[in-house]
Amino acid sequence: MKIAVISGNGRVGSLVAKEALDRGHNVTIIARSASIVEGTSEIRKDIFDLTKEDLNNFEAVVCAFGVWEEEKFGLYSTTTKHLCDILSESETRLLIVGGAGSLYIDSTHTVQALDTEGFPAEYRPLASAAAKALGELRLRNDVKWTYFSPAGFFDAEGKRTGEFTIGGEEAMVNSKGESYISYADYAIAMVNEIEDAKHIRARFSIVSK
Repeated sequence: MKIAVISGNGRVGSLVAKEALDRGHNVTIIARSASIVEGTSEIRKDIFDLTKEDLNNFEAVVCAFGVWEEEKFGLYSTTTKHLCDILSESETRLLIVGGAGSLYIDSTHTVQALDTEGFPAEYRPLASAAAKALGELRLRNDVKWTYFSPAGFFDAEGKRTGEFTIGGEEAMVNSKGESYISYADYAIAMVNEIEDAKHIRARFSIVSK
């Protein structure tokens, strides 16, 4: 498959790109700097400079965009909207590296994790911005989108085990009672989803075994 990874030089994006490349896919990194993943092609552009023509030859586009400065949190919505607009009515899938704060705490789907008392206050603005972008994404019936939420503890340094549980809209814990997943295992599951296409216009989630 032809796969593009936006922000593919970042910690999550580069692992997704490498995982896809290792499985024999044709991978292009889209970033403002040179690719750091050997064996990939590259498009050096800002997200907002991307056009329909840039993306229409890909079967899947993974967006691993992320920011940590509160004044930039609105970019989660604006970048998602831009990508949806240029992929509108196309067969190209858009897969978003999402957040965990918008996961629901139980089957009633009335309370998100970010609204609970135990959710870290310092992460609430970021989680709220990501949740807003997800809400807007859910309205896009003209795009083949998928939103992939990690577990609460998303560990950049964690091991690649290949052992995890896939879920849906609700927050999960593992056998140790922890909401945990490594970047490496998340990357495996993201490429699985690209290959299997089980969550079209849906959100799914993951936790380690």
